[in-house]
Amino acid sequence: MSTSDAPSADPATTREASGRDAAPQYVMPLVVRIERSAPPGPPARTDALRTAARAVLVMLSDARATDPEGDWHQAVRDWQDGRIRKVVRRARGAEWRRACALPGTTVTGCGEHPAEVRVFPPVPLDGWPEDLARLQVSGTELEDPVPPAAPEPGTPVLWLSPELEMSSGKAMAQAGHGAQLAWLALDGAARAAWRAAGFPLAVRTAPRGRWERLTQSGLPVVRDAGFTEIAPGSATVVAEHPELPAHPATPG
Repeated sequence: MSTSDAPSADPATTREASGRDAAPQYVMPLVVRIERSAPPGPPARTDALRTAARAVLVMLSDARATDPEGDWHQAVRDWQDGRIRKVVRRARGAEWRRACALPGTTVTGCGEHPAEVRVFPPVPLDGWPEDLARLQVSGTELEDPVPPAAPEPGTPVLWLSPELEMSSGKAMAQAGHGAQLAWLALDGAARAAWRAAGFPLAVRTAPRGRWERLTQSGLPVVRDAGFTEIAPGSATVVAEHPELPAHPATPG
């Protein structure tokens, strides 16, 4: 299973992608809070990636998105009918306060300076609210003060490619894609259990020796459309969840 953002050589998938291209295009905005100095200071990179992924899951599972009568239902449906795009921008001070006044939901991470990410219902590519349109995409570079620990056993993990260099903002969007693919691949009971637990997950860079096996395991794979930073079709994230079956790659 791969993200619908990506091109494919498979004829059926290519026809589906063409249909998505013909549909009105929407984007899901995410805004990460990055202040100039402490408090609260910039969040750790891994916490920001994890929080962005959780924010996407919170949006997808919100009753305002899932209920046909919900305020966000049509926007989410229209977005999923086209290319599933996400864009991460940064905000600080008054910018952040204005963003928080718009309809959306904020998810907070953990750590000394926990990440704060606000996710908004999808908007047309050329129809961003003014207070979001003026925010910058650049300037989202973050670092981990210490290397992240190994994920706890049984935790869903979004494995980042060890072969690609991505800005923090790009990686946040890709982690969000991976979380979404995992969500779509789960059955209703597994989704409900994950949501009830608060969407625990980890984001880690895959060991180089394991990456190829992950991409061939049958787990959801994000393949980028190539709009920014990296080449189209590049595998960026593999979503591993305890409720999703994986199989060993078949020797070729």
